[in-house]
Amino acid sequence: MSREGSDIVAAVDGLRERIGWPGRYESHPLVTAAAILVAVTVISPLLWLGLRAAAVGPSEALSILTAPSTVQVFTNSLALVASVTALSVALGVPLAVLTVLTDLPFRRFWTVVLALPLVVPSYLGAFAFVSAFGPHGTLAELLSPLGVTIPTIYGFQGATLVLALFVYPYVFLTTRASLLSFDSKQLEAAQTLNHDFRSAFRRIVLPQIAPGVTAGALLVAFYALSDFGTPAIMHFDTFTRVIYVQYNNFGRGTASLLSIQLLAVTALVLFLESRFGSGTGSGYGGGVTKTDSTVTSLGWAKAPALLFCTAVVALTLVVPVAIFGMWLLRSGPGYAGGGFAFEWSFAINSVYVAAIAAAATGLAALPIAYVSARSNSPLARLLDRSTYVGYAVPGIVLGLALVFLGANYLPWLYQTLPLLVFAYVVRFLPQAVGATHSSVLQVDSELLGAARTLGETPQGAFRRVTLPLIAPGLVAGAALVFLTTMKELPATLILHPTGFTTLVTYIWRVQEAGYYGRAALPALVLVAVSALSMILLLRQEGDNA
Repeated sequence: MSREGSDIVAAVDGLRERIGWPGRYESHPLVTAAAILVAVTVISPLLWLGLRAAAVGPSEALSILTAPSTVQVFTNSLALVASVTALSVALGVPLAVLTVLTDLPFRRFWTVVLALPLVVPSYLGAFAFVSAFGPHGTLAELLSPLGVTIPTIYGFQGATLVLALFVYPYVFLTTRASLLSFDSKQLEAAQTLNHDFRSAFRRIVLPQIAPGVTAGALLVAFYALSDFGTPAIMHFDTFTRVIYVQYNNFGRGTASLLSIQLLAVTALVLFLESRFGSGTGSGYGGGVTKTDSTVTSLGWAKAPALLFCTAVVALTLVVPVAIFGMWLLRSGPGYAGGGFAFEWSFAINSVYVAAIAAAATGLAALPIAYVSARSNSPLARLLDRSTYVGYAVPGIVLGLALVFLGANYLPWLYQTLPLLVFAYVVRFLPQAVGATHSSVLQVDSELLGAARTLGETPQGAFRRVTLPLIAPGLVAGAALVFLTTMKELPATLILHPTGFTTLVTYIWRVQEAGYYGRAALPALVLVAVSALSMILLLRQEGDNA
């Protein structure tokens, strides 16, 4: 290279360093540019929030944001996020340890059934819990002749319990992925140095699986922050419920201000995660490479461990399925009448749009995951964090934002399937990024260097070396997106094309009409179809359980 050429390269490298652009050996400029394009695209709908909020005067905005009701909603939302996250970690981490590091009987069976609650939408779980444990529920009717009353399921405690029971698998799965990639020889070495299992776990295992626990806890926190159905059913005011009420009452300026306040909370959670997290991340699907996990004998604790697993499965699977079955039986022979006939095309539509969303999200996640895994630059971290913004925005807010953009600026896209798929990509991109990011981290850069030495171009090295190695993470991320897309409710209700009915839109329609029984069959179908994607996720772990 000539001296002039070397000077140009040095100048470009200096510019990269000053603006935080990833180094020239970390990712291809086109990949970085693609990552920037994806990040800007997925956060662009939020421009609507700013436009709506700008229509509110400063004094009115201050009055709304400092009103006692707003402060109460803010406090409620933070308390719910903290409690759901803490309870999910308290459930998910011990269950992951039991199914990976101990001699728990039927570990494979428990791994599957403990992950399955993720396929049950939390709003359906809330309906089931109200029907089973509510003031006029099945349990109350059984205990009433005995003079026994049960605590109310409504309010903060009910919302916390239901949400945690149906989202803890995020922590369970990411922690399992970290445990399965943990080098068991370190644990064996600690035990040979007279450390018991608890001491070795605290000093050796826990620091190394912290990224996996943090990744799962972050997904739980954002789910609790953005969920609408469960707080509404449990009569607990959070940001999402109040925003929904304001939209229905044409208070869209107030709703936009509350949405911006919600985004501020999201930014706070991201800051705390980046401040106290490890920074290496660990999404589900990555790191599942180990096949010789250490098995520690539970001894006398085997029976309590089995009881713990059984109780969790009973609450998260047996109760909802039993309630749905009861609804199905009570719906009687007139199930198809009243203009609410169930059609199997609703299930086909759900699978079709979820599959497209999974593929699109996987493609969008690839450049961001690659750049963030290959570089620790400020730009790479910003790209990674930007994907969480759309995930934390409530589906109702995102849906209305896209309606505004479509109706005013993109009429050719309004009420079409691509706009609905785009909403899913915005909502669930961090799930695919997390899984792919972890897989990219495990690709040894020396392999790429060897491929380049053997004459491969950067594109050829990526296609022949990187892509096969990160394929499991890509598939796992896409499967997770498929699973959550099948369950997504608010954005689907607002953005689905006319005549394009899915399982969730049908369930919501019959629920609003009061025909709970007619929601039983589609609810069971939704759970069954979603379970197929969960099986695909669990197969990534091979026979380790």
